[in-house]
Amino acid sequence: NGINFYDTARAYTDSEEKLNYAFEGFNEKYPRESVIIATKTQGENRKDIEKDIKISLDNLGTDYIDLYQIHNPSFCPTEGDGSGAYDALFDLYDEGIIRHIGFTSHKEELAKEAIESGLYETIQFPFSYLTGPKELAIVEMARANNVGFIAMKAMSGGLIGSSKAAYAYINSFDNVVPIWGVQRMSELDEFLSYMKDEPALDDELEEIIKKEREELQGDFCRGCGYCMPCPEGIEIFQCARMSLWIRRFPSAPSLTPESQEKMKKIEECTECRQCVSRCPYELDIPELLKKNYEDYKKILSGEIKVD
Repeated sequence: NGINFYDTARAYTDSEEKLNYAFEGFNEKYPRESVIIATKTQGENRKDIEKDIKISLDNLGTDYIDLYQIHNPSFCPTEGDGSGAYDALFDLYDEGIIRHIGFTSHKEELAKEAIESGLYETIQFPFSYLTGPKELAIVEMARANNVGFIAMKAMSGGLIGSSKAAYAYINSFDNVVPIWGVQRMSELDEFLSYMKDEPALDDELEEIIKKEREELQGDFCRGCGYCMPCPEGIEIFQCARMSLWIRRFPSAPSLTPESQEKMKKIEECTECRQCVSRCPYELDIPELLKKNYEDYKKILSGEIKVD
């Protein structure tokens, strides 16, 4: 039992270098062929993709990438479409530099287009037990088209409270591989324990899922960060989730002077709506920020009590 699939990206700061460091540059202890490495390019043309792959290979300390994914593009690259993006990916595949070609997106229509194109072997898309019929339809479309489905945001950006329920739910789909976004050793230990003794999606876990779906129904920020940066320096992906975060986890870390200062930045929002244009979930972010800030001020004043 263990984990052999590692997902990273050029856009994730120094994530690729850290992966290289963790595997000690690959050696007899950690043979390169013992792991599957997936990374990504935000390039949407040949020049940028060819530049990105060279940097990724160097960062990762390898001479090939198992799965190379085009990272949340503004369109679905296809053969001969004039952008040169897919043609560059295929040439890298033909040369053996990448072994599989994938597509990542937060947008339903682009994900469907990529699946139906027949050009991509995997689709990476947000999926958890908080998602609904649209996401389930994409999972089934991927299955029908023999496209692997990689579930990002499997813990919904940290809002899901039960990793056991999350694991059991995702594990009930035989064509879905999750990315858990582990940040602590304790979290890693939890998921490794589930792999050794897989939890069944029983009545108890179903009840947890039902309760959390009721609490988190409607529009809420998934914390993907695509709205950033904010011209006024507002940490949108933190501030727009505060009302949920402060109720689902111990409130003390969210009430520190530093957190209060970050929330106060919401007052500087000019409603330029740049964030709205970037949000893949089409949220009214300025309005969401206002609601969270008003709620936060009531919590600070003691008008609303939280644990």
